Amino acid sequence: MSAAATEFEFKNRFWIIGALFWLAFSLYAIDPVPMAEAVGAWVLPLGAALTFAAAGLRTWAAAYLDSEVVHDRALHSDALVADGPYRHLRNPLYLGTILIAAGLGMAASRSGFWVLTAGMIVITVRLMGREEAHIAAAQGAGYREFCRLAPRIVPSLRPRVPAGGLKARWGQAFAGEIFSWSFFVGMLAFCATERPNDLWIPIAAGLLIQGLWGLAKKKTT
Repeated sequence: MSAAATEFEFKNRFWIIGALFWLAFSLYAIDPVPMAEAVGAWVLPLGAALTFAAAGLRTWAAAYLDSEVVHDRALHSDALVADGPYRHLRNPLYLGTILIAAGLGMAASRSGFWVLTAGMIVITVRLMGREEAHIAAAQGAGYREFCRLAPRIVPSLRPRVPAGGLKARWGQAFAGEIFSWSFFVGMLAFCATERPNDLWIPIAAGLLIQGLWGLAKKKTT
């Protein structure tokens, strides 16, 4: 299997990731034992903590990017970002996506958790491969040096590259990551009630709000 995603995979990554979530939770039909029952109820607060960390990381990363770039179906290589979390790792947005999958997987069945987590790792590794190859072709030696210094996905505790001088734009970052925070709200509600509707309603609402915000922003630009 190629390490880099195809153009089709990249352009349709949101649908592919959505299909992975659907598949993972559909496995309750053949494996009805929840992770919380198989391992212990403590996995649900852990899942909420992981989704909180994921939303925070993705928002921190998005503060140094335009939200349209984050969610665009097209590849971008206009500039190299070396501020915020990008000083600690190259792909904070993808790490956040993996953490969301692992966190939400705590609400799935045993097999659903492993399918969701492992599947998300495979998808993100392929997407990272395509993005990094595209940026390397555009940025050349500067990006190769950035790759040498900054870890790909496991963050360094200390900054590995000097700050680039960009200022964080938190308003557009939080607006662009509404859906990420909806996963945390859903997991928090599920921890309290363990009712599936309390998990999925906040997530569905977050995705709807995110979509409407994206459409509104396109109309004003």
